[in-house]
Amino acid sequence: MLPVAAAFGIGAGIACGRIEGESCERMTARLAQAVLGASGLLVLAFLVLGQTGGLETRTVLGTWLASADYRVLLSFQLDRLSLALSALVALMAYLVARFSVNYMHRERGFHRFFLVLCLFAGAMQLLVLAGNPVLTFFGWELAGVSSYLLIAYAYDRPVAAGNATRAFVTNRIGDAGFILAIALSFVWTGQLEWPKLLAGLAQLSPEKQNLVAACFLVAACAKSAQVPFSPWLSRAMEGPTPSSAIFYGALMIHAGVYLLLRLEPLFMQAAPASALMASVGLLTALYGYLCGLSQTDVKSALVFSTLAQVGLMFLACGLGFWRLAAWHLFAHAIVRGYQFLTAPALMHAISGLPPRPVPAWFAASRRGYAVSLNRFWLEALGDRACVLPVQRLADDFHALDRQVLDRIVDAPAPAVQALAALANWEEQRIGIALGAEAGQGIGGLPAWIVARTAGALHWFEERLVLQGVGLDLWRAGRRLGRSLQRLETLLAQPRYLGLVLLVSLFAIG
Repeated sequence: MLPVAAAFGIGAGIACGRIEGESCERMTARLAQAVLGASGLLVLAFLVLGQTGGLETRTVLGTWLASADYRVLLSFQLDRLSLALSALVALMAYLVARFSVNYMHRERGFHRFFLVLCLFAGAMQLLVLAGNPVLTFFGWELAGVSSYLLIAYAYDRPVAAGNATRAFVTNRIGDAGFILAIALSFVWTGQLEWPKLLAGLAQLSPEKQNLVAACFLVAACAKSAQVPFSPWLSRAMEGPTPSSAIFYGALMIHAGVYLLLRLEPLFMQAAPASALMASVGLLTALYGYLCGLSQTDVKSALVFSTLAQVGLMFLACGLGFWRLAAWHLFAHAIVRGYQFLTAPALMHAISGLPPRPVPAWFAASRRGYAVSLNRFWLEALGDRACVLPVQRLADDFHALDRQVLDRIVDAPAPAVQALAALANWEEQRIGIALGAEAGQGIGGLPAWIVARTAGALHWFEERLVLQGVGLDLWRAGRRLGRSLQRLETLLAQPRYLGLVLLVSLFAIG
């Protein structure tokens, strides 16, 4: 709760105008560092209590959600795996915050960065300490939102916004698998707490066990950027280097591995799902290694190396080497986080030096180099398989809306738009000074007659009509008219007309 409270405090200060500009950077940085440091000290205290046996491995604070037989407890799992990962989260969050004080100095989004950093630290703590998959999913989603906000840190740049959106949408596929796994687990076991849930899943048939395991595996693969979800990870490098270090070097990239470690009893009984996990991990490790050979910038080289290492963790889990995967996670998180943080200094140190040569066998293969440079065209294949069909479907619905539904309901939208344009033109005409300009284009006596007539009519309208009814009332009437005009244009669209009819049918029913 401490990092989340700090995030809300910084957010409230930004919203109220109390935290802004360079003068408040020290206050924001000190608040974030103090809170993240205090969180780390609390985790260390829990670790000591856990080693001495003075801490329950499971803590329930109450009921979070309740509806009929459906109850979600506000529970926390305080076993060795959760506490060790919690300590890792606290350590890396504090180190990145300390590093970012100087690195993000005088950046326009300095305070926004620390807000999201604290929010992410709280989300990861909830993810690893949650006592049931629903709370885990809540932290899972909050970490994803934080990732989106930091990838789009430079939100005014189309590339950053586009990369953040693509990463966010890709992870929603994994979220669908996570939600389906939770739903199936609850329907078949009636349990939601991790110990009881895993015990209930052990009593199911092999087909049901493999289905639940496969759904959880999809969620883990999307979050840890395993093939075929890998392309979003390289796009995430658009964010600042400190966010790349903590998100995709140290912590969030390993969230999928943590989920697999938590579900170890399930996967031990689901052999087909474990075989699929091992295959995906091996394929991702090869993909990351081969793509990393052709990278020339330091962040891309590091991210593909990260991808290969996380793939090896999936392979280890799939082969049953669970303790090896856990040790690999901790060691890799610390080393990779350090490498990302030192990447800017490394770029200065090797400035002007030639890049590292690729292996001889790789340099001799033009086709292999082209495939690596284009990253196996994995993103293009994903676009063809998923993005383009959705775009075509959207175009078809738009054509149906415009060419069929508009004619069926006889929607006057084009006419209303034309009237709106005419009204706007007339409004501009009212503001023109009537007098000599009214007769422009006409010469002689006709010009004089037109100018005097227009001036007289303008005087009559201004002095008698407007002053008689009140200028404010006239303006209010015009504003009301424009509002009603916009409402009519909106209701004229078939989708809203269909919505009104649907609501009317439900009301009658």
